[in-house]
Amino acid sequence: MIDHVLTVVPVRDIDVARDWYTRLLGREPDNNPMPGLIEWQVVPGAWIQVFRDADRAGHTQTNLAVDDIDAQITEVTGRGLLVGDTTDATNGVRLAPITDPDGNVVTLIAGFRPVYRRFATLIE
Repeated sequence: MIDHVLTVVPVRDIDVARDWYTRLLGREPDNNPMPGLIEWQVVPGAWIQVFRDADRAGHTQTNLAVDDIDAQITEVTGRGLLVGDTTDATNGVRLAPITDPDGNVVTLIAGFRPVYRRFATLIE
């Protein structure tokens, strides 16, 4: 059984990344288990790990499902981060990208559902 899911975000400078992700998530990291690695638990069992790895920095995509995307955008911009244009996807889903200093993209997602009726028969 899987107990946790961790997304790993490689960055060039861990101190710059710590500041940026602290502003994104609105709080300091939950863990700093070793030099060059900091972690935030975003929901029970789900973590964002920010890891110093200059060779891989700038090539990740992390999606964060939120209940109120407009409120989340207001909070994030209030902490000094730039949010890209919000776009409408399909099935009532809205997307708002945010790019970290290394080029990794974090996308806020509104309207996320574990199963979408239109495609439910494909996975059953």
